[in-house]
Parts: sequence; C-alpha cells; structure tokens
Amino acid sequence: MGKGFSFRRRIFSFFRRGVGRKKGESELWDALYRAVSYRFRDETLLREAFTHRSSLYNETGREISNERLEFLGDAVLGMVVTDELYHRFPSWSEGQLSKAKSYLVSREVLAHQAKKIALGDYLFLGSGEEKSGGRGRRSILSDAYEALLGAMYLDGGVDKVRRFMCQHLLKEVDRIARSTFYENYKSWLLEYFQGEEGKRPEYRILEETGPDHKKEFTVEVCIDGRVLGKGRGSSKKSAEQEAARRAVERLGLHA
Repeated sequence: MGKGFSFRRRIFSFFRRGVGRKKGESELWDALYRAVSYRFRDETLLREAFTHRSSLYNETGREISNERLEFLGDAVLGMVVTDELYHRFPSWSEGQLSKAKSYLVSREVLAHQAKKIALGDYLFLGSGEEKSGGRGRRSILSDAYEALLGAMYLDGGVDKVRRFMCQHLLKEVDRIARSTFYENYKSWLLEYFQGEEGKRPEYRILEETGPDHKKEFTVEVCIDGRVLGKGRGSSKKSAEQEAARRAVERLGLHA
C-alpha cells in the first residue's frame, strides 16, 4: 500500500482517539477527492459511506453504518448504467442490455473499481474485520463503492455521479461493445477475466463416458488452478458452456 496507505492509517487512528480530527480528516479526504475528481461539500456523508457496521459503537463511537447509503447507491448505480446502455446501444435487445448491466454492476467488477481508487484504505472497520483482511474483501469493497455513489448523489446530484462513473466504471461499456461476451457464457467469462485480471479460463475434461454415438462429457473451468464451475453435456462444447454458466453464476455476473 505504500506511504499513502500508512498516512491514511495514522489519520484513522487519530479519528478513533479524537486527536487532530479537523486537520487530519481534511488531508485524508483531499486524497480521496483527487482519486474521484469530486470534492464533497458535506464530509459527514463520506464518513458514513466508509463506516462498516463492524466499527459501530465501541470502535468509533458512530451509530450509523454505510448500509443505507449502499442501498441508495445501488439504485443510483443501476439507473445510470441502464440509462447509459439504453441510449448508447439502440439496436441491442433486452437480453443483451440485461447481461451487460449485470456484468457492470456485479460484485466482482465493483470491487475491482473500488481497488483502482483505493477505497479500502478509507474504510472504518472493527478490529476483528481489520485483522481478517476486511480492507481487501470484495463484498466490503463493492458495498463501499455503492455507498460512495449514494453519498455523492446526496451531495451533488445524479450528474456528479454520472460524471464520476463515466471516468471509471462506464469505460467498460466500450470494451463490452467491441466484444461478443453476451452471446454465450464462455465468451462472457473470457471477457470478464481478460478485462479484470488479464487471464484466460482453462477448460479441463474430467470424464468421458458412454458409447461413441452417445457420449457424455464432464468439464471443469479453472483460473490459476481454482475451479470455478463444472458442467456436463453431450459434446465438449456444451459441457464447457455449462461449466462457464455455473462459473458466471458463482461470480455473481448473471442477470
């Protein structure tokens, strides 16, 4: 995480002790403002957006977690993404639009976006969550990203949210448009891993049974040796599609 992370951690320790709050917090948020290209007028919204429920009461003295802002941000996120896809791709079917939206608002993609702007560094976590690696946990990061959108919406309106998303998340739309990820699950899975991690899924035949005229194949799909899904089919291709479908569902990318 480097010097920036260490500085932010020191600032957070000041918050919890009530020391140097005004100056330290201002410096902390300045770093975030540069990352998101937006300056909040009401910084209490930011504190709420990054307050995980594990830090309530005994850890920070706060009584409000980011769950309400996450709820609001989820709705704003869905509306902006839907509007962008609807107007940018007038020839796409409802199914294509739904799959593209599901990809963009998935936990995996939102967590990746959160990591790109180091949102994990700003989280208020309880000591237990901190020790167990909560700053890097995908569910917590994706929730914080949505809470940030909710806070930004309340502070500056939907146009500010849209501008931020156009600079970051919605850049993915152009890559999706150039791909065929929505045509089948294998393409969808390939598109996700190439875009997020620069990797390609590997398909392995586990079993081949039956006579030549009625074969059945069992296939698994893996990334770095980690099994994401298994599928069975009357051909290698259909078994791979089924394995990819299960992987897509497991990753939370399905509609």
